[in-house]
Amino acid sequence: MTWRDAAPGRGTVTAVVLAAGGGTRFRDIGHKLSAILPETADRPDESVATRSIAAAVAAEIGPVVVVTGRLSAADLGLPHRPVGETDEASNGSDIITVHNPSWKDGQMTSVRTGITAARSLESDVVVVGLADQPGIEPSAWRAVAAAASSDAPIAVAVYDGRRANPVALHSSVWDLLPTAGDEGARSLMRLHPDLVREVPCTGSPSDIDTAEDLRRWQNN
Repeated sequence: MTWRDAAPGRGTVTAVVLAAGGGTRFRDIGHKLSAILPETADRPDESVATRSIAAAVAAEIGPVVVVTGRLSAADLGLPHRPVGETDEASNGSDIITVHNPSWKDGQMTSVRTGITAARSLESDVVVVGLADQPGIEPSAWRAVAAAASSDAPIAVAVYDGRRANPVALHSSVWDLLPTAGDEGARSLMRLHPDLVREVPCTGSPSDIDTAEDLRRWQNN
């Protein structure tokens, strides 16, 4: 059963992909999210953002909300589909785009923008990932979503013992999150370790922040 078959209410999930940052460490050759990655056995050559978003879509845990900021939906190659647009108007797309006008105030403002969209979708869980982490696999999105949909208020993906994205947050902790800053949910996990479940995942949580990061991806 996919998310489309589930009844609204407890346990429904929204995937939130944060694509709002300025990308200031990636210089001279455009924005990092628009940089092109080479094709793989499973994916064509495509932008960093497209590959990252595709994993969230492929997980089929719920609608995918992409939070934009410095780059618009059009810049990312996405149609403008706001929350509440009818399925007929969406042309079958599961991707919703929402703009964060306060993106310069830190990543947490984008997380909260995604949560606002999830509330409108009557979801009980958000799973948050980054558009500059193209090595995150659909299975990671599914694993943390399943944990937060059962009995873990916060579920965080763990790779070889290291916490990374995606992170799933049940609605019971949304109001505990800070309102601004660049930490995302990390501060909440430090303050409430008893609420956190670590979920071992496969894939790579490495992000693309610099031109050198991009060259490593292109050469692998």
